[in-house]
Amino acid sequence: MSELMIGDKWMLLVLALAIHLFASITIYSMIGHQKMVRAMQHYWRLSGALVYALGLWVSHIIILLTSNSMIMIDWTIIVKLVGIMASVFVSFRVLGSRAVYPVRLFASSLLMALGTNLMLYSALLSHQVEGFNIDFSFAFFTFVFSFTGTACSFYLFERKSGSLLLPGLLLGISGMIMQLLGLETVTAIDTIVLTADRLNDYMQLLSIVLGLATMVIFGLSLVARYVDRRYVTMNERYRLLVENSIDMIAIIHEGRWEYINRSGLEMFGAKDEIVMLGKSIYLHLQPKHHAAMKRLLYASKPEGHQTPLEMDWFTVHGKSLNTEVIESSTNLSGKPIRQVIIRDISERKKNEELLINSEKLYVAGQLAAGIAHEIRNPLTSLKGFLQLIASGRTSGKNYYDIMKSELNRIESIVSELLMLSKPQIYELANRDIRYIMADTITLLEAQAILHNIVIEASFGDEPLWVRGVENQLKQVFINVLKNAIEVMLDGGSIKVICLREGERIIARIADKGPGISQDQMAKIGQPFYTTKEKGTGLGLMVTYKIVDNHQGSIEVRSMLGEGTTFDIILPYQEPGDAAESERSKATQIHRLRQDSESAS
Repeated sequence: MSELMIGDKWMLLVLALAIHLFASITIYSMIGHQKMVRAMQHYWRLSGALVYALGLWVSHIIILLTSNSMIMIDWTIIVKLVGIMASVFVSFRVLGSRAVYPVRLFASSLLMALGTNLMLYSALLSHQVEGFNIDFSFAFFTFVFSFTGTACSFYLFERKSGSLLLPGLLLGISGMIMQLLGLETVTAIDTIVLTADRLNDYMQLLSIVLGLATMVIFGLSLVARYVDRRYVTMNERYRLLVENSIDMIAIIHEGRWEYINRSGLEMFGAKDEIVMLGKSIYLHLQPKHHAAMKRLLYASKPEGHQTPLEMDWFTVHGKSLNTEVIESSTNLSGKPIRQVIIRDISERKKNEELLINSEKLYVAGQLAAGIAHEIRNPLTSLKGFLQLIASGRTSGKNYYDIMKSELNRIESIVSELLMLSKPQIYELANRDIRYIMADTITLLEAQAILHNIVIEASFGDEPLWVRGVENQLKQVFINVLKNAIEVMLDGGSIKVICLREGERIIARIADKGPGISQDQMAKIGQPFYTTKEKGTGLGLMVTYKIVDNHQGSIEVRSMLGEGTTFDIILPYQEPGDAAESERSKATQIHRLRQDSESAS
């Protein structure tokens, strides 16, 4: 080896080292892209393998020029290049696999060392060599040195993400030393004697091949450099976008945090990412949400827009945290990961609770004022009559009937309030709504005749089955039909129609009264709101609640001067079997009416 450093040969060695180092750094630059662009992984691996194979071969030829070894340029060069390319390609593919890290590092380093050593000895021991001598102990040492250098280079590349110079230098220097040691390992006797003319032609061909190989290396290196700069710019944009997001953006793999942006660390009160990265996400998730999170992480990829899920967490200091979570699945470095966006809604929750409490107080105030107003009027009358009786000015006989009616009025108001507030147990049964409506019309027919009103009923022949409480449904029809009778001061006709539309039963009551204005329509069903002189304002409120308890709804249409139509809509349900009927005997009905239904 010492003779290689004599004269001007050291300049060729420096050139060979520079080319080998350049190829080694370039391959890491290219292979580094496999972690970035999933769709182009094979392209970057193959391009990197080609650059390294050409760099290794060119540097090997230059080293041979400095020695007395024969240089053969024939078809076997292609085979050797393809062999080393395959070795490098498979080696980096194994390094990027999902196997255990020590296994990946050992297998990839072994493949790389085998490929480079086979290329070295196959070039030294061509088919035109008459004889050779190999120092096997020195050959083994050369292989171990190559394997160790490659393993250390791979280790630095994997552990120091983003660093290309140090792994490239280590790979290039170890490869260069391996080739120099290989020359000392093999002693070959050549059978070909080159004439001056043939040697001149040979050197010209060798110069062309080396020049083309060097151009390919530099060309691919420029492409890698250009792509790397573009990626760095794009990566910086995305990094700033993620890091400056006001929401927490995190990556989860196998139930553990793999990445958390700055906002996420601040949200959980973590001073450093070490506090959370690599740890189970369930350490900070409240136990009641563990099952929902597992379903979210291990479910198949959802289609369409995903609805945020509300989940409660603990910060690193134990403080409760209310959040909304949106999840999406993707792949990173060849492994499936889950990306989550977590938004802190603790303040919004507090504001919602304050708003709900404020609305409750407002409704309670309105309800208390309405109750006080409605009960105070009859109480004032009762108080006046009792004072008259106590003064002895009258016997009171003439006021008993009035006092009794006022007490009945108070009792009616209290009963309807209890109906609204107290959960009750009812026996549900399948009923034909035509018979319930017919009974209601029979009850109110006399009152309709007194007001010069004709009730026109149309029920059809098809049974109209609903499931519910007969007395409550009858109360609904009585309230609506009675209101229709009372608003038609000039008489007329009321049309009552019961029909089925798909899976809905509609009981339609249409009057020819004065109609309802839009302002009044918005207040229908509100407690104590009434347009009647002696109304309590609770009848329609009770009606809406009963219908809601039966999973139904009420639609109101009205035009001033033409009349009003009430559509009472209930779900159609045919009679079930006996067992189902027995199970439904004790069913609690106590649900809140939705705002949208109250508005209608």
